[in-house]
Amino acid sequence: MIYPEMLTMEEGCEADVGYESFEQRVELSAHLGSLVVKGLKRNLWRKQIVDLAGERKELRSGMLLAVALTMMECWRDKIKGERVGVVFPSGLGSVLVNLVITFMGKTPVNLNFTAGRAVNEHCLAKAGIQTVITAQPVMKKLPDFPWPERTIDLIREQASFSKGTILKNLVKVILMPSGKLLRHFGIPEKGGEREAAILFSSGSTGTPKGIILSHRNIIANCLQFQDCGLLNRNETLLACLPTFHSFGFTATLWFPLITGLRVVYLPSPLETKRIAEAVRDEEATILLGTPTFYRPYFKRVPPEWLKGLKITIGGAEKSPEGFVEKWEAHFGCRYLEAYGLTECSPGLAANLPTSKDGTENSRAASVGRFFPGIKARVTDPVSGEQLPRGAIGILEVQGANVFRGYLSDPESTDACFNGDWFVTGDLARIDDEGFLFIEGRLSRFSKIGGEMVPHGAIEDAVIRLFDLEESEVPLVAVSGIRDEQKGEAVVLLAAVDIEPNILRARLSEAGFPNLWIPRKILRVEAIPCLASGKLDLKTLVALAAKD
Repeated sequence: MIYPEMLTMEEGCEADVGYESFEQRVELSAHLGSLVVKGLKRNLWRKQIVDLAGERKELRSGMLLAVALTMMECWRDKIKGERVGVVFPSGLGSVLVNLVITFMGKTPVNLNFTAGRAVNEHCLAKAGIQTVITAQPVMKKLPDFPWPERTIDLIREQASFSKGTILKNLVKVILMPSGKLLRHFGIPEKGGEREAAILFSSGSTGTPKGIILSHRNIIANCLQFQDCGLLNRNETLLACLPTFHSFGFTATLWFPLITGLRVVYLPSPLETKRIAEAVRDEEATILLGTPTFYRPYFKRVPPEWLKGLKITIGGAEKSPEGFVEKWEAHFGCRYLEAYGLTECSPGLAANLPTSKDGTENSRAASVGRFFPGIKARVTDPVSGEQLPRGAIGILEVQGANVFRGYLSDPESTDACFNGDWFVTGDLARIDDEGFLFIEGRLSRFSKIGGEMVPHGAIEDAVIRLFDLEESEVPLVAVSGIRDEQKGEAVVLLAAVDIEPNILRARLSEAGFPNLWIPRKILRVEAIPCLASGKLDLKTLVALAAKD
């Protein structure tokens, strides 16, 4: 844990975790493909990947590299276009395809196959994708996906790969030094600011935006995970987040390939019991996910199945009040909340395990300290002026992991940068020890009578006051509507019956001011959510606006 000692303060920023020195790291100019070749070469005989999508498959690092190189040779003249669509759940197929596309100097675009036909038609057109790689079983499960004419079936292709060629390439992998191997197969060695991936935003507030991540961005985040000690190559990671999810893409695909971290892959974060069984049977020590995906564990998973876990990492959404304590008490496993955005590759901060000397590296209700190489400040949402430590405002960051812009969308790009600072859109505060506290999305606040009213805080209170914590799906959500007198008013959408008078009384007793108490309750069949488990804010706003 080197970075707390690196934390400094300087004029114009509230936290600087070795920003200047990190920017000079020579690895940042490298190509992801070259770093993976070197990483797999260092761990030739390590049983690095276990795929549990179907029949259990285990692959050593050297064989993984040999297979990927063979695939690359077969596909080099076959894959058209600079950007290639990838439609796979988490697993060996996704790893190999992303790796091969990258080896060829092209850009993998992992598509969110849960998002619906219209969204994926938009993404395919936006990225100019001519070719999509998938597998026949995936196609059968996704009949409504807009498969382009040039759709390649990995399983059919694998049947044509010569086992003799794979073995010849394995010999080359074993005998050739990394540099010679890169040159022999024509794998780029310099990446830097070149496009390495495009991930599309969730579209929770509108049409998904294409987020361009460079080799420098992804490599930087891998280095940050390694430097702070969040992910340790000597552990075993249970990976179930899809590769169209930014945390899944960087933390469960590229980081293990570069560092040698052993990974156990399952195709879906929704298969709670199967994941827990894999943790038990494969002796996994790290689990990644989100609070939405973790909630069912309390009812469906015996605590002893997770006794081998050292840490559970939660990200992508704020953990509900009391969730961390409940998880640790129930499963006896340290729960560490992390924070990031796809535009930041995605990691920015995380709580960390206790140091060997007993130093505590986490803080209750926080998302931890910033990773090495990050510079951060908090600004006033109205004036844009920088705020002092401890004040709540808009979080802005700089770092080698921060993207440069959206795909063919200069207007959105300009809107999210304040000079050299990336404006996260999150309201946050930073305490005197550098711990970051996320208070909510700016888009999830209503400005009522000049006061910022947080939707999330109201939701948490309603969930607690009406005993809705045990639900595996959201039962309430808050949105804002226009109000002639106050500017905005708060509306509660509920998938359960809640009496307005009882709601008002309980919130008032809990100390909530009148401005924060929802003006009306809208009964709905279900709270609209995206496939990721996040609230569908666009639909929420539309529902709340209905009278």
